[in-house]
Amino acid sequence: MNDLRKTEAPVSTVTIDKNKFDSPTENIYEAISVVAKRANQINAEIKKELIEKLEEFATYTDSLEEIFENKEQIEVSKFYEKLPKPHAIAIQEWLEGKIYHRNTEK
Repeated sequence: MNDLRKTEAPVSTVTIDKNKFDSPTENIYEAISVVAKRANQINAEIKKELIEKLEEFATYTDSLEEIFENKEQIEVSKFYEKLPKPHAIAIQEWLEGKIYHRNTEK
């Protein structure tokens, strides 16, 4: 997976030039489809990574009343909350030409 700390994807909403966005495919719908598929991949990668990191801190108890605050676990969660959303990362990768795509119908 790409290093998420180095992504230049915006954390907030930004306007993107439509002509720049759809220029690799010359079809806005195809471009959106490619980016959406990549966003789903990124989301799955982030989710898998987060679950693996949080399992390192997991404590299993018999009582539901016992809640442990783990500072490391909280820091990991905060890091992932501050990341750009998967769709923003996918759009940034698309605009930088980092996503390979091909139209199988052509």
